[in-house]
Amino acid sequence: MSAARAVGLLLGVMADSMAGDAMRGRVDASLVRAATTLERRAQAARPLPATVSVGAVAGASVLAGALLDRLGRDRPLTRAVSTAACTWAVLGGTRLASDGTALARHLETGDLGATRETLAWWDSRCSENLDATALSRASVEAVAHGSSDVVVAPLLWGAVAGLPGLLGSRAAGVLSQVAAGRAGRHRSGRVVESLRTVADLVPTRIAAALTVAGAPVVGGSASAAWRAWRRDTVLHPYPNSGRVVAAYAGALEIRLGGRTAYPGQVRELPVVGDGRNPDAGHVTRAVELSRVVGLLAGATAAATAAVVPSLRRRRRARTT
Repeated sequence: MSAARAVGLLLGVMADSMAGDAMRGRVDASLVRAATTLERRAQAARPLPATVSVGAVAGASVLAGALLDRLGRDRPLTRAVSTAACTWAVLGGTRLASDGTALARHLETGDLGATRETLAWWDSRCSENLDATALSRASVEAVAHGSSDVVVAPLLWGAVAGLPGLLGSRAAGVLSQVAAGRAGRHRSGRVVESLRTVADLVPTRIAAALTVAGAPVVGGSASAAWRAWRRDTVLHPYPNSGRVVAAYAGALEIRLGGRTAYPGQVRELPVVGDGRNPDAGHVTRAVELSRVVGLLAGATAAATAAVVPSLRRRRRARTT
C-alpha cells in the first residue's frame, strides 16, 4: 500500500503540471465557500464558537480523506487512483507558476493595476499604494509562501498521513487565506492561525531546505539561501512563513520583508536576505525556483510515502 500511495502522489504531481490550471481553484473554491458560509452563520446567530466553525471545515476535510482512504484499503489500484485524484485537486503548483509569470509580465510592462489584481489571490496585503518595487517584493514573497502552502505542505502531509493529511493540510491553508482577509474582525482568525502554525512546523522547514537545494538550478546561491534561512528566521515574528521567505531571498540574492500593511493592521517585518531590491526579473526567477521546489517536493513525498509504512511496521514488531 505504501507503493500505491507513492505512485498516486507522483501521478497527482504530474497531473497538476499538465492540467493544473484547467479548473482554477478546484478544492480551494469549495473550501472557501464552506468556510465563508459557516462563519457568516456563526457570526449572525452567535451560538457557534469560532473554534467549532474552523474545526467543522477542517474536520470535514479530514473525514472525507479518511473515508476515501478506507475505500482503498487492500486495493492498491484504488488507493493509487484516489491519491492521484486528490493530489491533483489540492495542488496549486501550476496555478502558482501561471500567476507568478503573469505578475512578472505585468510588472515588466508597468501594468500595476493588473499586478495588484493577480496578487490579491495569493496575498491579502493592502497593495493600493505600492509602487513597482514594493509590488515586486510582494510578488516574490507570494510565490515563496505559495510554494510551501500549495505544494510542499499538502504533499508532505499526504505522504505521512495519506488522504486525510492531504485534504486536511489544504483545508488549513484555505482557512488561513480566508481569515487573513478579515484580520481583526473575526474571532476565527486566531484559531486558524494556531492551527496553521502547528500544521506548518515541518513543511516550512522542508520547503526552505528544498529551496536551498534548488537554488543553483535557477542560477541562485545555495549558500546565501542557507545563511538567510538560519540567520533571519529567528528575527521573524512568524517563523514558519519567515523561513521560506528568507530562503527565497537568499537564493535570489535580494532583500524581502519590511513594513507591510494588511486589512486592519500594519506589520513591521524584519528585512531578510542581502542584496538589491527585487524587480520583475526576480519574480520570474522565483517562479522558476518554485517549479524546482515542486519537483523536489514530489520526489521527497513519494520517497517518504514508500518508507514511512515500513518504519511503522518495524516499530510495531519491536513492541510486540
